[in-house]
Amino acid sequence: MDRLRQRADFLAVANGARVNSPAFVLQRRRRDDSGPVRIGFTVTKKNGNAPERNRIRRRLRELVKRLDPTSMQPHHDYVLVGRKDALSRDFATMLDDLRIAFTKPAGHTAKARGHRPGHAAATSRKPD
Repeated sequence: MDRLRQRADFLAVANGARVNSPAFVLQRRRRDDSGPVRIGFTVTKKNGNAPERNRIRRRLRELVKRLDPTSMQPHHDYVLVGRKDALSRDFATMLDDLRIAFTKPAGHTAKARGHRPGHAAATSRKPD
């Protein structure tokens, strides 16, 4: 298992399927190559200051270390997005949440930047 480090890889996975949990969001994307499973970790600034974000990230990394690698699908990239609840949630419960997240069929999200299907585009009109 390798780590995701390039921003482009994180953005590609963000457009893939996702599974929500109270302590994290698991994003996944199938790759077309035959490389190993790759996983990335991210925690946004809205989750606290740097020490809190680092603690969340460390807990997420430890979850993945304790997870059975066979639960991850080959030829996939995964990103764990940490949430504030990851600091206070019981570790064993989070591990169960992660196991369930890997077995759940993920909901696909089509992120269209700037345009939402079914909504008319806002146009600026000059007054007559």
